[in-house]
Amino acid sequence: MANKSLFASMLGRLPKADAVNEAGGLAYKLEPKHALAQVAATGTFGNAFYSTAETQLDELLKLIDEVDDNQYLAKLALYAREKAFMKDMPAALLVALSVRDTELMHQVFDRVVDNGRVLRTVFQMIRSGRFKSNTAKNKTGKGRVGLSSSVQRAFQRWLNTASVGKLLSASIGNDPSLRDILRMARPTPKDNARRAMFGWLTDKSIDKWAPATESDLPVEVQSLVAYRNSESEEAQALIAGGLDNVRWDLLSDAAKGPTVWAALARKMGPQALRMNLNTLLRHDVFNGGIGILPVARDASNETQAGSLCHSMVDYVADRIADESEIRRSKQFPYQYFAAYLNADDNVPQKIKTALHKAAEIACGNVPELPGPVVIGLDTSGSMSSAVTGNRGRGATSKMRCIDVAALFAAAILRRNPDSVVIPFDTSAYDAKMDPNDSILSIAERLAKYGGGGTDCSLPLVAANQKHAKRKFAGIVLVSDNESWVGTGRHGSTGVMTAWEAFVANQRKLAGKEANPKLVCIDLQPYQTVQACERADILNIGGFSDSVFNVISAFLADNNHRFIAEVEAVEL
Repeated sequence: MANKSLFASMLGRLPKADAVNEAGGLAYKLEPKHALAQVAATGTFGNAFYSTAETQLDELLKLIDEVDDNQYLAKLALYAREKAFMKDMPAALLVALSVRDTELMHQVFDRVVDNGRVLRTVFQMIRSGRFKSNTAKNKTGKGRVGLSSSVQRAFQRWLNTASVGKLLSASIGNDPSLRDILRMARPTPKDNARRAMFGWLTDKSIDKWAPATESDLPVEVQSLVAYRNSESEEAQALIAGGLDNVRWDLLSDAAKGPTVWAALARKMGPQALRMNLNTLLRHDVFNGGIGILPVARDASNETQAGSLCHSMVDYVADRIADESEIRRSKQFPYQYFAAYLNADDNVPQKIKTALHKAAEIACGNVPELPGPVVIGLDTSGSMSSAVTGNRGRGATSKMRCIDVAALFAAAILRRNPDSVVIPFDTSAYDAKMDPNDSILSIAERLAKYGGGGTDCSLPLVAANQKHAKRKFAGIVLVSDNESWVGTGRHGSTGVMTAWEAFVANQRKLAGKEANPKLVCIDLQPYQTVQACERADILNIGGFSDSVFNVISAFLADNNHRFIAEVEAVEL
């Protein structure tokens, strides 16, 4: 008899691992388009547990060179910005596109650069010279002091078509500042109002605005100047209350006291309030603050008083937990959990309770899956790193990979209560979770498990052993994919070996037509996975809320893939 292992049927043979991951374990290498999408949906150019910011940039540039499809680059830039809600990665893809296909770059520029923060990021990346030739040099050849003509036109168009409010918002931030961009892009003003606006933004003396004058400045700018020149807190608060088209953070640097800050709080939307609870606390807004509102008219056309005394604690709590706003904006629980984790101990309990309530409401926006699933939750040591990378003191997010993973698990469990959560590191833990408990409480408790090494096969093994008599729609594995403990058969990973056993058991329970799916969510910008991509396995990168929709669609439809999601983006 010939060697049974050597001449075994190809149908029953597990795919052999073809890569080694950053932790030194067996893995499968993603093909370039998929790897680039993975990095684009998770990378932040911050130091991760197994990679540095410099490594991420080098790998990104290498992958871009390997993907010879400019339309895909354009679509991925849009996906990263509009679906994954990333900031730096879509900017980097746009800059790469500016070198390879200027027509496509112009086509997607305004959608990727949808605010001033991204505009400054694109400008910074171009000036760095890391993306080959998209800069112009001065006549002496000393340094990069200009933009290529095509890129310059894109900046000029953005600057000339942006609303006054958008330009004012873009002026927030430095290094580079909007003034730097204006001086290098050199847009030709379309009228005196824009000419005066550019002169004011670049700090030019008024005589150099000619033929524009100070009176040509937009009303919003004139009101902003008056606000900054106000001598009293009360006068400043009244002006702030009437500045409808000026963002609150343009006013914050000159705010004179709690009354003004209360007025600014009333200008914030629910998202800004969520993100600035500690700032409002620091400026005594919650200590009996009074919001100053602009004068309004009621149905009888009688003028009402412009100052309304409302408890700012009640106001902020009500805005954050506004059910109609949460439903309308289709917010998911992630943002509320981040705000809850970052809230100072002295933020009023009523506001923290509102964050809990908002997270519960947002759970209604999480799609229901076709059936119960096993949720493998990686709680290993590397998952304690910041999900957006280490950016230095004061800039590193408190939201860790484990927090995001726990929230994903809690949200899926809430909408699919018959599912099972299995935390793991080098052991699989028996987590008794009540799906009716608060979602933030579930997430907090799950995040406290583990802390050791990583064996991503364990939740699958536990499902095969402890839940072998239950039918599942599949398994959702939330991890950084840096498994290095345990091996599989025939040179495969432990995950692939355990997954084959899971599929066989499910077909034994439900018949040969059973078609369970494995979804592997990777929270970090690495390029290897523990389960190879195929019809019943989906590898997806990212921690944005849109991932929920991709999971739901894949479990219901074989053809819904991560790359397909990117390629479905319309240019």
